[in-house]
Amino acid sequence: MKNIAFYIASRYLLAKKGSTAVTFITWLAVGAMTVAVAAMFVIISVFSGLEDLNKDLISNLHADLTIKSASGKTIKDLPKITSVLKNNKEINYFSRVIEEKVYINYNGKGDIAYLRGVDSAYIKVNPIDKNVFYGSYPGFEYSNEVLMENSLDNRLSIPVGSSTDYATIFMPKPGTGIINNEEDIYNKKDILVTGIFPGNDQLDNYIVSPIELTEELLNLPKKSAYQIVIKLKNPENTDSVKQNLISSLGKDIEIKTKEEENAAFWKMINTEKLFIYLIFALVIFITTFNLAGAIIILQLDKKEQAKSLISLGFPLSHLRRTYFYTGVLIVTLGVITGLILGTALCYFQLYTEFFRANEALPFPVKIVGKNYFIVALTASIFGFAISWFFSKISKDYITKN
Repeated sequence: MKNIAFYIASRYLLAKKGSTAVTFITWLAVGAMTVAVAAMFVIISVFSGLEDLNKDLISNLHADLTIKSASGKTIKDLPKITSVLKNNKEINYFSRVIEEKVYINYNGKGDIAYLRGVDSAYIKVNPIDKNVFYGSYPGFEYSNEVLMENSLDNRLSIPVGSSTDYATIFMPKPGTGIINNEEDIYNKKDILVTGIFPGNDQLDNYIVSPIELTEELLNLPKKSAYQIVIKLKNPENTDSVKQNLISSLGKDIEIKTKEEENAAFWKMINTEKLFIYLIFALVIFITTFNLAGAIIILQLDKKEQAKSLISLGFPLSHLRRTYFYTGVLIVTLGVITGLILGTALCYFQLYTEFFRANEALPFPVKIVGKNYFIVALTASIFGFAISWFFSKISKDYITKN
């Protein structure tokens, strides 16, 4: 008796004979669920791809771990910190960094920029040299050779690699008192742009230079640092290495992971992903009303059969279960076909890059196992709930004329 309800439900769904209207509405519900599930899976997979793309884009700005001073900008007791880092077997490379806002001018055009001074080991921590698409990474032979972000260079129209065209960087001087001449206001230095790298929201208006240039502009002693950026041998051990360094270096320093350095950015990405999920969950919820219509039409069409089954002693609870199982089968079929269709579309995009955000950037897609679970669970919860609710018919409804 336990399997009779499921058997009848499967016959309702798969039998070729019966009302054309019922068959059409039933398969319309399957089709609607398929399309909604496929759309949700594709969109979530695109966001997974965008998440990885953004990680790659900002990886050249933030390292696995970043050490800063807990008080003031300049890191104190740098030799001790350097010694601890050298002796830590989990650390692969580390580099000194000084970053400050500057004003840059070229041929009467000016703009505010971020000057990031780095030492020669920086590219081992953040391989920004691999992203240079025009020119070359500074050779660190001269302190005024810099790498510039693309949009900043375009706005100022600075020639790249020219030995005669120099831009000028201005760094305001701290201090008080009366200003008697121009040198009291700022330090300045002529720079030569050797290469260009692509920018984004995290790298906009950046200039990468040898750290000696920032030390000179800020009147800092040699071997100074605002930050020390660290490349780990195994990034999965970030948290444990962070705690180990905190215990070794004390409370005078502050250590942040890559995620903590980009907390606002990741909060924005996760919020967008949540809203997209909620929107498509709502789409699936609305789609399940096709399922409700299919169950209601099925009840109307099979009313005489239901009356006969009740007369033969078929329990009302089993009849209700029959309609519930019918809805479950519709949802299951829609989810499976939707996930297959969504996976096929994702692989189509991966191999053909047909859909593009612009001429140079195809929409990124990443197929992740948890996305199958999220989409299937969302559709199943709504589908099963609707099936259960609309399967609750009364005996009077069946037996009355």
